[in-house]
Amino acid sequence: MSIEGLKRKYKNEWLLIEVSHTDARGKPMQGKLVFHSKQRAKIYEKQRCLKGNLYIVYSGRVPQKGYAAAFSCE
Repeated sequence: MSIEGLKRKYKNEWLLIEVSHTDARGKPMQGKLVFHSKQRAKIYEKQRCLKGNLYIVYSGRVPQKGYAAAFSCE
C-alpha cells in the first residue's frame, strides 16, 4: 500500500512500515504496515525486535513553522 494511503487510513497515529518501494531519492513510497499505535513509545518497542528497511512516521498534522510539539512516553 502507498505510504500516503496508510497515513490516511490510520490518521493521528504512529506507523511502523516495512518499506517495499522508494523513489529515486530514497523516500519511502510503498510498504506494508507492521504496527500502529497512538503512543510513539510502543512503535519503538516493536521496532527493536525487527530488522529490515523500516520507516516510522506520524500520520497526524505536523505543526506549522514557528510552533513546537512535545511528546511524552507515559
